[in-house]
Amino acid sequence: MTLSFDVLGIGNAIVDTIARAEDDDLLQAGLRKGSMTLVDEARAAELYTAMGPTTVISGGSAANTMAGLASLGRAAGFVGKVKEDDAGREFAHDIRKAGVAFDTPAAADGAATARCLIFVTPDGQRTMNTFLGACQALAPTDIDEETVARAKVLYMEGYLWDPPGAKEAFLKAAKISRANGRKVAITLSDSFCVDRYRGEFLSLIRDRVVDIVFANESELHALYQTGDFETALAALRAEDGLLGVVTRSEKGCVVANGASALAAPACSVDAVVDTTGAGDLFAAGFLAGYTQDLPHERSAILGALAAAEIISHVGARPQKDLLQLARDTGVLE
Repeated sequence: MTLSFDVLGIGNAIVDTIARAEDDDLLQAGLRKGSMTLVDEARAAELYTAMGPTTVISGGSAANTMAGLASLGRAAGFVGKVKEDDAGREFAHDIRKAGVAFDTPAAADGAATARCLIFVTPDGQRTMNTFLGACQALAPTDIDEETVARAKVLYMEGYLWDPPGAKEAFLKAAKISRANGRKVAITLSDSFCVDRYRGEFLSLIRDRVVDIVFANESELHALYQTGDFETALAALRAEDGLLGVVTRSEKGCVVANGASALAAPACSVDAVVDTTGAGDLFAAGFLAGYTQDLPHERSAILGALAAAEIISHVGARPQKDLLQLARDTGVLE
């Protein structure tokens, strides 16, 4: 069978609205710095009113990763639900323009296309408030068996666990992928997401539903309920047959696979402008290397390069050609 995609991503199709904010602004709005909170449409409207000048860019965790993969020259597809409205058309245009295949039918009625209102403080930290909207309409019927079967890696975000229909779509796609001998990857998305679904995420790992887990340090701590990194890493390494990839901000990352664990450095940047999408683009770089059978260390360095590009500007989609950047810096030939 000829593979159509290096990676097929399934996730929430979201349009990001980003604004600068001070820590006091977050307190005044009742927001917890660095968190991702699900909000209803009324709260989204209230927060939007409180925002200063905004930048509107298509986003969504897995969608950002697929855009990064396409920029790295890999074949990427995305499955996610939008409504047939202005924001939905903008999302579809942007992801296709990024070189990602996107064929999920838009919803004709129901909730509006999802929005994420992101407040970025001077230290580059982002506080996200997400109205899931049409994302919640993603259903198993949106999963095409042949498409999933033809992807080397199926990549899904932990945020899918919030809407019940999306969770069912996740499990259907994972079953198809595993039945065809492909790899299934999940990003844990957010420590608060892990807190909500810790038991279910651990079951995905231990029941061998997923083969690869992406997490940052706080998500790993939440998964194993420990504040000690080495203890959490040891627990991850003990998971049978799992490849774990843990990002640690300026400390770089650790790639753990059973008895082995290797550390790779972060790439330096002149200034951290906006950390939105850093983990998404790290996953893009790592998977770009992984699907081409590069050693894990080189894949991690490629991930670090992609993450460094994304935190150097506002927004979670690349502004540079990542493949050319990788060649210019000697990460790829």
